Amino acid sequence: MSAELERYIDQGVGREPADIVLKNGRFFDLVTGELVASDIAICGDRIVGTCGTYQGRKEIDICGRIVVPGFIDTHLHIESSLVTPHEFDRCVLPYGVTTAICDPHEIANVLGAEGIQYFLDCSLETIMDIRVQLSSCVPATHLETSGADLPIERLLPFRHHPKVIGLAEFMNFPGVVHKDPVCMAKLDAFQGGHIDGHAPLLRGKDLNGYLAAGIRTEHESTTAEEALEKIRKGMHILVREGSVSKDLHALMPILTERLSPYLALCTDDRNPLDIAEQGHLDYMIRTAIAHGVEPLAIYRAASISAARAFGLRDRGLVAPGWRADLVVIDSLENCKAETVFSAGRRVTAELFATRKSVAPVGLDSVKARPINAADFGVPVTEGESSVIGVTPGKIITQHRRYRLPVKGNQTDIDLGNDVIKVAVIERHGKNGNHANGFVQGFGLKKGAIASTVGHDSHNICVVGVNEDDMAQAANRLSEINGGFVVVENGVVTGEIALPVAGLMSLEPYETVRDTLHHLRQAAYALGATLEEPFLQLAFLPLPVIPHLKISDRGLVDVDKFMLIG
Repeated sequence: MSAELERYIDQGVGREPADIVLKNGRFFDLVTGELVASDIAICGDRIVGTCGTYQGRKEIDICGRIVVPGFIDTHLHIESSLVTPHEFDRCVLPYGVTTAICDPHEIANVLGAEGIQYFLDCSLETIMDIRVQLSSCVPATHLETSGADLPIERLLPFRHHPKVIGLAEFMNFPGVVHKDPVCMAKLDAFQGGHIDGHAPLLRGKDLNGYLAAGIRTEHESTTAEEALEKIRKGMHILVREGSVSKDLHALMPILTERLSPYLALCTDDRNPLDIAEQGHLDYMIRTAIAHGVEPLAIYRAASISAARAFGLRDRGLVAPGWRADLVVIDSLENCKAETVFSAGRRVTAELFATRKSVAPVGLDSVKARPINAADFGVPVTEGESSVIGVTPGKIITQHRRYRLPVKGNQTDIDLGNDVIKVAVIERHGKNGNHANGFVQGFGLKKGAIASTVGHDSHNICVVGVNEDDMAQAANRLSEINGGFVVVENGVVTGEIALPVAGLMSLEPYETVRDTLHHLRQAAYALGATLEEPFLQLAFLPLPVIPHLKISDRGLVDVDKFMLIG
């Protein structure tokens, strides 16, 4: 018997004082739904005692507060927080998120296996437990130019890494249904392991075929009806509330005590400014309760149900033998984290200082050719033009058609109908592709916004009213090695450099948060009406989400899974 195991037992039965005891509080029993007055004894990284009185080498009076299990974000892209994994750790852990299951899909699409290795190296050093799903679709489709290619042979060396759970969101659902050989090779290799799903609006027999491949979890349900069908067919639904994709309110009807064992929470994409203003999973919890969701249902989804869905058998309850990931909150309704423990360690600034750093990667990944205003021309065509229709708070876009004005031999924008130009420019130095189109819903009346964050291949995406401003914004991104840029009348009015693969900053999250606030104001000055214009921009080139998107190869009809221009 190991000495550590002996210590767990001895401290659990009270033969010796526990390392830490939380006294004078209550814990939320996610089995019965009761608030139980009790000491909580911790030995090392493990809870060893509840439902009794304990003595501790260190005793912490929590003064009647409530203890809940640490929260688990079941699907997110840390890159979308715009900071490195170390800064994400420091940003989010104080909100009670003690486990994050990430898909490094964004950096993998730029750097390939090097990007996954970077995330795995970081995951071994962070205080929160970062678990990694291996990116399944790099490139996501044949309809865009990615910076890398990850066939199954390049994924398998990572499979048995201690931080790897399984195969990440399988976005190419048409490839699954139609048995694409590349898809089949990846699915076959991970049979018996965890395979995460991504199948927006997929229903009926096509959904059956998709699930028959062994896919068990999914975060793309946007209506209660869609989610219920997937639950009935054995899926565990990850309720999402990010900076752009906001599905919590639509899915509240399924957030019930009965269904809670089949639900979990995720953010997918959330930036530091929203985290600072609203919170993280704690925001989802208090919002749900404020709208009538039973606390037991939402707290289960945030912890034990999430842990079980992903095979994390050591966490999710406040009980002896379980990992000491604990959040001390003021009340179930407010869910304000006052003290957080990660694997038995009290989260403090000093604790973050003990981490080892990991060298950044991909600092020269923006290799786009210089752009000029003439590159944004759209030739006149017969009849109506296809226009990408943006819906605030959704990454699903509409395929709209308008008869647009003509200027010379070019199709022009229509500010009266909020139709402006959008372009995607290949930035990996592979082929120099450049595609133009039109988008409705940004509200811009002048200027341009550009970004190297463009899911999933992360080419340069720019929207604008003025072609000169669009060109300047795109070229500025090359100069700062990636990021976001706002240009108005030939002047850069806001920017943030994201030099780590063109996706993440090297600055502290507080600096990123403050810069994002300025960027939003610069975008609003152009007339932008979207709450989060930059991440909304980032989803325009995502050709696995219905209905109309744009890649560096042209407009994509996602429903038909084909280029249309």
